[in-house]
Amino acid sequence: MAKTVAVLGTGMMGAGMARSLLRAGLSVAVWNRSADKARPLADDGARVAEDPADAVAGADVVLTVLFDADSTAEVVRGLDLGEDVVWVQSGTVGLEGARRLAGLAGEAGYVDAPVLGTRKPAEEGALTVLAAGPLALRDRVAEVFDAIGSRTVWAGERPGDGQRLKLAANSWVLSITAATAQAVALTRGLGLEPGAFLDAIAGGAVDSGYAQVKGRAMIADDFTPSFALDGAVKDADLVLAAMREAGTDDRLMRALHEQYRVAADHNGGDDMAAVVRAFGS
Repeated sequence: MAKTVAVLGTGMMGAGMARSLLRAGLSVAVWNRSADKARPLADDGARVAEDPADAVAGADVVLTVLFDADSTAEVVRGLDLGEDVVWVQSGTVGLEGARRLAGLAGEAGYVDAPVLGTRKPAEEGALTVLAAGPLALRDRVAEVFDAIGSRTVWAGERPGDGQRLKLAANSWVLSITAATAQAVALTRGLGLEPGAFLDAIAGGAVDSGYAQVKGRAMIADDFTPSFALDGAVKDADLVLAAMREAGTDDRLMRALHEQYRVAADHNGGDDMAAVVRAFGS
């Protein structure tokens, strides 16, 4: 079982995951390109490393939570990850990215493990881990996954199987958020209080907790980020690439990508609920 975890990337998700690891009693070293995002974790008991090599020294598990495949490769390339280390790659990097990163693992074990959830579940240790990797590695990462998530879904053993499941899940998240925005904007545009739409679906077969949370944020014009528009645009690109590889129809996702892109052009750091702006609301 893991005793020491290095967390590379302490942004919106990584910081919460690091705190969850610390609460579980694990020894945690953290590093972030912008050091100001890592330093507050010292108050929670983390060792703040000067660079990635310092962070991974002596680690049993290296957990990367970076924006995309390019930033992850830039950080990991050149690190000395030996056979006693398991690299858990938790960024959403897509299929090509997963293949590329797996090739950088060297002798280290490699587990592809993107997560489903946003800032609050990350802070609470309530993410869903969508994992893929050799059976022999599962016990070695179990303690880490139990700390950061409420459950783990093993998608397969191939590098990239976790990404495959994450992209399918994200296609749903992108869809339901944009569909909620469309309905909120239409309700408002027709001269009704937009909350009436959320009240109408509440508790019924077509309701969802996500629609309620994002819909209330849209109505309140509160776009404090828990999953930023820039990330939604990036993930929509990755879903589109996966659809091309799978040979499935991508017309809906292309339309969704455009709506998120339009909203991100206004302020890409806003929460994805701000996609409502693309619908004229």
